[in-house]
Amino acid sequence: MRRICVFCGSSSGARPAYAEAARRFGASLAARGLGLVYGGGGIGLMGVLADAVLEAGGEAIGVIPAMLQEKELGHARLTRLHVTSSMHGRKALMADLADAFVALPGGFGTLEELAEVLTWAQLGLHSKPVALLDAQGYWRPLVEFFDHAVNERFARPEHRAMIVVDEDGGRLLDSLANRTPPPVDKWLDPKKWDRDAR
Repeated sequence: MRRICVFCGSSSGARPAYAEAARRFGASLAARGLGLVYGGGGIGLMGVLADAVLEAGGEAIGVIPAMLQEKELGHARLTRLHVTSSMHGRKALMADLADAFVALPGGFGTLEELAEVLTWAQLGLHSKPVALLDAQGYWRPLVEFFDHAVNERFARPEHRAMIVVDEDGGRLLDSLANRTPPPVDKWLDPKKWDRDAR
């Protein structure tokens, strides 16, 4: 792996521990020689993460749509800042530049970005690992939902197995470095599921 794409909030959240987790994760990326690819913002967890990478001498690449750059939300000191014409272009470029995806705490935008790369993996459009940094148990309700979706047969165990979850950023990066995503056939065979349910 050369670069990790990180999705995270443009807010710092309600707990100082979220920003501390972002800071530690950024420092870990730089210490391992891994570049950061992220949404290009200079505020919230996004800013904390990028600052930590830069302060440790690492590479921080931002990708931001022009509509947000014009509102002066872009980070001013990145290694490189790509400005795209749309949100769709932003996500596609972030995915192209990275070798794995990690979601830190965030809101609707973070969730949407995470869901999209998981869906792309499910469809076989990429085989890059996907992970959740579960700082302060933030993602626990979502992980419970994933398990619920498997139990209710809207997702398969193989889909659930695509997602690496850890509360420790260093361990998470170790898991990603050694990860071979399981081969997944997206298309569900109702007859097989009926047999398995018996």
